[in-house]
Amino acid sequence: MTATHPSPLTIVRGACPHDCPDTCAMLVTVQDGKAIRVSGDPSHPVTQGFLCAKVSRYIERTYHPERVLYPMRRVGPRGSGRWQRITWDEALDEIVARFRAIIAEYGPQAILPYSYAGTMGLLMYGSMDRRFFHRLGASLLERTICAEAGFLGYKYTNGAAIGTDVEQFAHARLILLWGTNTLTSNPHLWPFIKRARALGAQVIAIDPYRSRTAQQCDAHLALNPGTDAALALGMLHVIFAEGLEDREYLARATVGAEQLRARAAEFPPERVAAITGLSATQIVDLARRYASTQPAAIRINYGLQRHAGGGMAVRTIATLPAVVGAWRHPAGGILLSTSGTFPLNIAALERPDLIPPGTRAINMNELGRALTELNDPPVKALFVYNSNPAAVAPDQTRVHQGLMRDDLFIVVHEQFPTDTAMYADLLLPATTQLEHADLHKSYGHLYLLWNAPAIAPLGEALPNTELFRRLAARMGFDDACFRDSDEDMARQALQSDHPALAGITLELLKERGWARLNLPQPWAPFAEGRFPTPSGKCELFSERMAAAGLDPVPAYTPPAESPQTAPELAQRYPLALLTPPAHHFLNTTFVNVLKRYEGGPRLEIHPDDAAARGIGEGDLVRVFNDRGEFVVPATISERVKPGLVVALSIWWNRYLPARRGVNATTSQRLSDMGGGATFYDNLVQVEKISPPTPPA
Repeated sequence: MTATHPSPLTIVRGACPHDCPDTCAMLVTVQDGKAIRVSGDPSHPVTQGFLCAKVSRYIERTYHPERVLYPMRRVGPRGSGRWQRITWDEALDEIVARFRAIIAEYGPQAILPYSYAGTMGLLMYGSMDRRFFHRLGASLLERTICAEAGFLGYKYTNGAAIGTDVEQFAHARLILLWGTNTLTSNPHLWPFIKRARALGAQVIAIDPYRSRTAQQCDAHLALNPGTDAALALGMLHVIFAEGLEDREYLARATVGAEQLRARAAEFPPERVAAITGLSATQIVDLARRYASTQPAAIRINYGLQRHAGGGMAVRTIATLPAVVGAWRHPAGGILLSTSGTFPLNIAALERPDLIPPGTRAINMNELGRALTELNDPPVKALFVYNSNPAAVAPDQTRVHQGLMRDDLFIVVHEQFPTDTAMYADLLLPATTQLEHADLHKSYGHLYLLWNAPAIAPLGEALPNTELFRRLAARMGFDDACFRDSDEDMARQALQSDHPALAGITLELLKERGWARLNLPQPWAPFAEGRFPTPSGKCELFSERMAAAGLDPVPAYTPPAESPQTAPELAQRYPLALLTPPAHHFLNTTFVNVLKRYEGGPRLEIHPDDAAARGIGEGDLVRVFNDRGEFVVPATISERVKPGLVVALSIWWNRYLPARRGVNATTSQRLSDMGGGATFYDNLVQVEKISPPTPPA
């Protein structure tokens, strides 16, 4: 009898693809062609050997029994989940036939791609797909749902999405975690914060909600939602009034200091206290501590820019490091995103030169309006990948109305039967990160990463790149770019004369898994000024904003929906609703796989607000406004302040009592700049749902 021995283990280098600043370096253990373990790369300076609560369970996600593994055609009513398996040839032929018929009758702009950051890999996020839809002449999608308002506000001030190196936070003496739940949404920053605290640094959370991060900080300032810019202006008022500014740095490295000083004079602590809900003493103490402690680092995230004045809020906060000279230090400054540090050749990937002149653009936050109102031409085909708009897009009722149109041809390329997939005419199987190759930059650190495929695709799943390569061939597109392989495109993205990429080749990344950009260590990006703005300085006054019709000086733009700005609306809907991420979900990714760890959807409500409505722990409540409603159990909690309610994350509709989610109440209103979403600018009312009366 021959003894059997287990096959040897293989370790494959990968990268986390999810929409998180940490972009972890992963090690995938493979045996007999099956992935059996994922772990963080202990040699990566930011990943440091651990993965988050979500991605550490990626094996379960990859082999989950709900995976979509074969092309399928809908055979029942939309939303019924009734499918018939077909071949890839049948699926591709049907797409091409329907697209050609639509183009013949309505033109190519009647076709709308809808995608976002279901994967952040440069190839799967935006490469062959963009080339295909650009060459087709389809409507362009303005992908602004997450970050564009704050991104633009930051760029108006500092020139590019460049900020403090995350590794330098370990050397800061004061850290402001402003609008960010680090332990959930940026956990690999926390070890650097812990090192700073061990050396005596103070960490302050600024957040309307007492998140798990706020609970771990030295202090928590629970300001009113959407009032961050007012707090920043109040800090600036104190700094200028007390002579705490860095006058040498202001003179050398900024423009507009006097205009900013004048604007800040309009925001004394007493006025800011009335706006933010903080005390004047808290505002003064924060300003003095920030201005007198060096190095001081600010970490902001994207939640605080999801309201009507979101872009200006980020811009206003971003002036603080220049005013106090925090940029002089590697551990000083501010971090929103590092994405502007990567000088990659994105145009070579996406080929915008293929876009026909005059092609219209549709904002992804206005999908409900696009599907129900556009007529010139109407949207007749929707191709969804890397996203789940039936759950994540605002004004959910309108979105669902549009998705139910009988005359709308819907294709969804997905890993799971999501809420959006249920509306699809064709549901196509997509690979997970373990099944394809990809190139990754980060928006939270300074390392490029290569993800090598660890296993063969399950079933008949295809990566985005191969799907659109095949569709281009079926459409008869003979441009050479549609014959590029994934490695060809990765090399094209790395083609740059910028010194930050010198020596970083695909071969190097494939061998090592990751490489740091060629930047000094430690790196203080603006110690000498030299901001990538038109003036070369931090623009406290922005000529570009003035030309765009925006206030050129940092300002406070109040929320569109609040008791101060909309008192009549607040009479009917007096509670502000926030929907920050749950610890085990990333938007709607992982919901079906890890829902057991979250314990179910819920609404956190302050004891005073609950008592006034007769709501007890665990009661089902109706959360509603004029746009829609959803139903969840209530949790009585002092983590929320009076007047605020919090529903963590975006659950799939099928897991909610009334099969409607939080976005039934959010609006399609756009932010002050960048066309961003305003998810956190949302007044609602909450009422207890009485149990049915038993029959007599």
